[in-house]
Amino acid sequence: MALKSCNKVDTNTYELEVTVAADVFAEATKQAYLKQRKSIQIPGFRKGKASQGMIEKVYGEGVFYEDALEIVFPEAVQAAVDEAELHIVDQPFDLDVPVMSKSEGVEMKMKVTTYPEVTLGEYKGLEAEYGSEEATDEDIDGEIKALQERNSRLITVEDAAAEMGDTAEIDFEGFVDGEAFEGGKGENFPLELGSGQFIPGFEEQVAGHQTGDEFDVNVTFPEEYTEELAGKDAVFKCKVNEIKRKELPEVDDDFVKDVDDEAETVEQLREKLGKQITERKAEAAKRDFENTLIEQVIDNMEAEIPQCMIDQKADDLVQDYAYRLQMQGLDLNTYLQYLGQTMDQFKAQFADSAAKQVKISLALEAIVKAEGIEATDEDVDAEIEKLAAQYDMAADQIRAAVPTDQIKTDIVNNKAVDLIVESAVRK
Repeated sequence: MALKSCNKVDTNTYELEVTVAADVFAEATKQAYLKQRKSIQIPGFRKGKASQGMIEKVYGEGVFYEDALEIVFPEAVQAAVDEAELHIVDQPFDLDVPVMSKSEGVEMKMKVTTYPEVTLGEYKGLEAEYGSEEATDEDIDGEIKALQERNSRLITVEDAAAEMGDTAEIDFEGFVDGEAFEGGKGENFPLELGSGQFIPGFEEQVAGHQTGDEFDVNVTFPEEYTEELAGKDAVFKCKVNEIKRKELPEVDDDFVKDVDDEAETVEQLREKLGKQITERKAEAAKRDFENTLIEQVIDNMEAEIPQCMIDQKADDLVQDYAYRLQMQGLDLNTYLQYLGQTMDQFKAQFADSAAKQVKISLALEAIVKAEGIEATDEDVDAEIEKLAAQYDMAADQIRAAVPTDQIKTDIVNNKAVDLIVESAVRK
């Protein structure tokens, strides 16, 4: 097997001419024969007993050529790619085989897509906003408000009009051009006013009415609604059966003891929440700062990325999503049926994310190369110990489950990110 020629024909695209020696191809036809002979019936021979020569005489010399080509193809291509010192990112395409015989061997032409060339722009000394890390009184008030909401109760409102935020139990029936339509009727429906459950304008017209009121709600269906109702005017005959309003508990020491096992006073609760919020904001500020810098790095980078790399990453993201669904007892196909989407439509949602992840990977790899960043044995051991603690597994289990090369790649990429962040300027 040999590389006859290698020519660049387009960005990230090379055309290869590859040969396979006659004796190698002849041996491959023999392997194909041995694999298939049990299923071949020749008159005058018991099934599976006809010789290779006899089968070729009856069916033609090329009867095993296609299968033989499948046998020699992977090794021949890999040898040619290695000899040409190419880093390919997808299967060969535009395959042409002008010569294929036991006497002449095989001559093939094909195109391959190669790893893109990356030209780094600025990646050190970048500037980005660094968000606040301190918890404000407003932040703490918001957390306490959320605790009140979670511990609230609904009370029935008598002799008062419904307000936005209340839950109104209503009967309703919708009409278009005086005719009731399917799916437009409900009884004792608990509608939280302001939740956006119903079409725009509906909930606002329920507000202001009291228990027992009967009234009309006039709305227009959105243009993106179902084909039968899109853009049409409708009248809903409504009746309010009951109004319930959320009652929030008073924030005092008794409330604190009910919602927190450690704090006993409002002051202690505020102090504890402040620390938690500060930790979250510090982590968010760090993450946002890092992401902003990475965005600048890939914007400054020049690279023509083959579409196949983005497609492959999108496939990976779909598989990750499918795995997470599986952990919840769902399969992806059933989920897509529920969404009313095809696999192609679902995959298209990951296109932007896939493209960004590929760009980030290329940029970090280029920085690793430019800076000569390496992962030492000590780095690998430390990362394995970290993963073992994170997943509550033994270090040997991590070593068996995760390839060392993958761990090293993660380590050097993280070092590249650290270099970008540590050299950056906070604004």
